[in-house]
Amino acid sequence: MRLARRRFFLSLAAASAAASSFARPAGAVDYPTRPVRIFEGFGGGGTPDLISRVFAQWLSQRLGQPFVVENRTGAAGNIATEAVLSAAPDGYTLLTCLSANAINASLYKNLKFDFLRDTAPVAGLIRLPMVVLVNPAFPAKTFPEFIAYAKAHPGKINMASPGIGTPMHVAAELIKLTAGIDMIHVPYRGPAGAFADLLAGRVQAFIITVIAAIGFIRSGKLRALAVTGATRSAVLPDVPTVAEFLPGFEATAWDGSCAPKGTPAAVIDKLNAAITAGLADPQIKAKIKDLGGETMPMTPAQFGKFLADETNKWAKVVKFSGAKPE
Repeated sequence: MRLARRRFFLSLAAASAAASSFARPAGAVDYPTRPVRIFEGFGGGGTPDLISRVFAQWLSQRLGQPFVVENRTGAAGNIATEAVLSAAPDGYTLLTCLSANAINASLYKNLKFDFLRDTAPVAGLIRLPMVVLVNPAFPAKTFPEFIAYAKAHPGKINMASPGIGTPMHVAAELIKLTAGIDMIHVPYRGPAGAFADLLAGRVQAFIITVIAAIGFIRSGKLRALAVTGATRSAVLPDVPTVAEFLPGFEATAWDGSCAPKGTPAAVIDKLNAAITAGLADPQIKAKIKDLGGETMPMTPAQFGKFLADETNKWAKVVKFSGAKPE
């Protein structure tokens, strides 16, 4: 009798558990159950670090476990990328991936990983539009005049960048390739030196993010000729896009979220849903706007296509430029 009752309660418990599992929403997953690390490869204070921390806080509140940002700097983000892509594909190690990753895939020849092959795309985060700047004393007052001047004076425009292989450098190389002009690339170690030499007239042009340039533009110390995104910038509505004169042109710095290949789809979908909700949150949108960025919501599939398109586009530009890592 006791054995029969025990069997009854065991079968009842099993049936209850089965019913509970069938009642769970489709796609439900018990994740996360412990802290999650987000690796960022460019260090404290920069936009990738700031945006990583914004979303780490959001995901911590939304998903009920700590999301902790770890700065692993060096080799233009490759150290952080290698650390993540060699980690267990369980959703507990994530990467704030950047436009630099798409560029590095062809710039660096001996990487221990293949960015597209070894990455599971999670979500887009933000785009950072860039702007073509010149010293006000430069003869060209518009972007078409700039291109005409470059064609009439090949090799006479010194185009600054904050470093070899940066999104600003390859954007300038893409202008050269698309417009058929010859400019001299002058790399700096960061934007400060480039701004100083542009203001002094020692270089003639510079591409940098809109947020970094806006103070110089509004004060009249530098002239904005064009923005490099697909659409005009909300903070520079009167400045045309490069694409208005070179159809199809687009070059932006961007941040996204990636995981190691093999991370379960249910985990990626849960992260994507939480990040997408964050991109729609008014407070986060305001923070992104303060950084000079634009939200970039995408499904994992859309973000995967975006990564492939960016990697392939910059491979052509890197080959054209002949750039070598510093």
